[in-house]
Amino acid sequence: MKRTVHTLLYMMAATTVAAIISSCQLNTPYSQYQPTEIEGWEKNDTLFYNVPPVKSAGRYRQTLGIRISDAFPFTSICLVVEQRIFPGRRSKVDTLRCRFTDEQGRLQGPGINLHQYQFPIGDIDLRPGDSLSIKVRHTMKRAIMPGVSDVGIRIEHQ
Repeated sequence: MKRTVHTLLYMMAATTVAAIISSCQLNTPYSQYQPTEIEGWEKNDTLFYNVPPVKSAGRYRQTLGIRISDAFPFTSICLVVEQRIFPGRRSKVDTLRCRFTDEQGRLQGPGINLHQYQFPIGDIDLRPGDSLSIKVRHTMKRAIMPGVSDVGIRIEHQ
């Protein structure tokens, strides 16, 4: 009985330590996904991300994540990423062409029902206290884009 209690306590402590270590991502001040409408992502439906003020100055790597299903009708999607840095009100606009398939048209992202992709947005220099307002929208000719589940932004300190 005593040995079982010690084993149980040891396992609980190990699980707690592992959870604390994995949740502490000091070099990742922001990682957030926004869902799109189930019926499809409308062309005028802009996704918003508000990055809180960073604590450390430096260069930050930005990545856009996107999850699509087999219902996505194209091999790629074009996205506009607009960023505004506060308090300096500097702004930056990038257009990304996110390709999902190989030359034979097979989806390349890992997953079964949803396929996950990561695309670099670029690096950005931030000062302590700088925050970001990020907007993402698609620029495809089709007004409603089916098969896009979630779009996310990840920012990592280099």
